[in-house]
Amino acid sequence: MPQRKLLVMLAALYFAQGLPFGLITRALPAIARDAGLSLQYIGLLSLAALPWALKFVWAPWVDRLGQGYSNHRKRWIISCQLAAVMVLAAMSLLPMSELSVPFFVLLLALLFLLNLFFATHDIATDGLAVRLLPAALRGIGNSVQTGGYKVGLLTGGAVLLWLVGEIGWMPTVWLAIAALLLLLIPLSRYPEPEEPVAAPISYSWRWWTAELWRFWGRSGMVWWLVLLLIYKVGDSFGTRMIKPFLIDQNWTLAQLAALDLAASLAGLAAVAAAGLLLLKLSRLAALVSFSILQAGAFLGWAWLAQNPHSSLVWTMAIAEQCADGLATVALFTVMMDNCRTGHEGSDYTVQASVMLMAAGLFTLFSGYSAAYFGYSLHFMLAAALALAAIIPALFWSRSGQVKDDR
Repeated sequence: MPQRKLLVMLAALYFAQGLPFGLITRALPAIARDAGLSLQYIGLLSLAALPWALKFVWAPWVDRLGQGYSNHRKRWIISCQLAAVMVLAAMSLLPMSELSVPFFVLLLALLFLLNLFFATHDIATDGLAVRLLPAALRGIGNSVQTGGYKVGLLTGGAVLLWLVGEIGWMPTVWLAIAALLLLLIPLSRYPEPEEPVAAPISYSWRWWTAELWRFWGRSGMVWWLVLLLIYKVGDSFGTRMIKPFLIDQNWTLAQLAALDLAASLAGLAAVAAAGLLLLKLSRLAALVSFSILQAGAFLGWAWLAQNPHSSLVWTMAIAEQCADGLATVALFTVMMDNCRTGHEGSDYTVQASVMLMAAGLFTLFSGYSAAYFGYSLHFMLAAALALAAIIPALFWSRSGQVKDDR
């Protein structure tokens, strides 16, 4: 029963993170393109995600500040979620149907704040998850975590996108705000276990750099760092241009919402399957095989870009989401394996930041790539990047640092 309550709470918290992120990464590119914004500007929306790449900077403070007091991480989570609600309220006032450059800059600033609060929210949530999930349940736990997040992405990307087309921008954002407030209920009812108080320390630059070195200085972590830098780059680079490509093929927002809904539901099934597969597959086998699936999905999109009227759009959208779900669960599970006791939040965060920093950098130039090379070659580059992750995965496995808690 305690584990069930924990999984329900984690699903709600990651859903809360996925909801606005789906709005940002899935709905906004289509809304902005529909409003006439250029591909280059749409690619620049990735700048707003910078806090996700840099959250390792303040993660040790989230781990330590408030430690020893009741509901240490819950207080961080609640504060960040309420702050994000206020940012969304400000975003609801923007005229999204006529997104001129000045309003785009304001939107970018508000998105930056939204990501800042949810990145901090994620540090505390990850720390809670890593601390409370036993190693044998991390595959299942990551399925629940990724599943909750993807349901949030589905809601923010497909449902909210459809609602924008039906009732407009402001009412849709206020529905998202109401959902975020309701999602605080499972958290408020979960009694966070007492956490032992760490020895007093002096918070300084030397302490911060020492914390990073203690994590990355361990044997075999160099190849793991390389793997983190490249593993999700192909997916983020390719995915950002899928909806603009379909908008340019005269798809409506309602059609995109339906496609996103179907693909996301298939992705959820893949996320559930990933947790079960990780009970049987080794960590290396999962990472390599799921990279190949991601590459295959983007090769399919490259073919579609040359045959835009094919009926296989739905098949490729579902394939991409399934591959993404499988790969994400595998990567997140190994990231949990690498966390040290007492440093769960900061250790998990620093790995996630490396991954997101690399993915965000490539996504930043995705619009320029699609505009310069064309959609077909852009998706082929995404496939090549996904396959490139196999090389560091193999070297990492040879370092002897593979943990397998099947």
